[in-house]
Amino acid sequence: MELHFEELLGKITDFIKSEAKTETVVGEQFELGEFKCVPVIKVGMGFGSGAGEGGQTKGSKGQGGGGGAGIGIEPIGFLVSKGEEISFLEAGKTHGLAAAFEKVPDLIEKVIESRNREKETV
Repeated sequence: MELHFEELLGKITDFIKSEAKTETVVGEQFELGEFKCVPVIKVGMGFGSGAGEGGQTKGSKGQGGGGGAGIGIEPIGFLVSKGEEISFLEAGKTHGLAAAFEKVPDLIEKVIESRNREKETV
């Protein structure tokens, strides 16, 4: 059995190149009114391989090997442009007014709890 690690690594690399694209994970660039939006992803990958050969008795020969790869792909935001202005908009994190609206349900719950405690003490 002949081991071809360079060939194996090449095939793994080709697969990752074909899959780890913004278009595959998030989608194509798009326009929203006057804004052009380009999705941005973060890619992390790792490779590992090993091989060995030997034999237990004189004249016998054994070989073994293996390889593997792992990949993590995460959408992190959008590059947004309008005219000559370009900015980065993070995905999954809210800012400003949107962040305040996300806190409203918790705030309402605390107000109701506070009023209920006031009624119990009266």
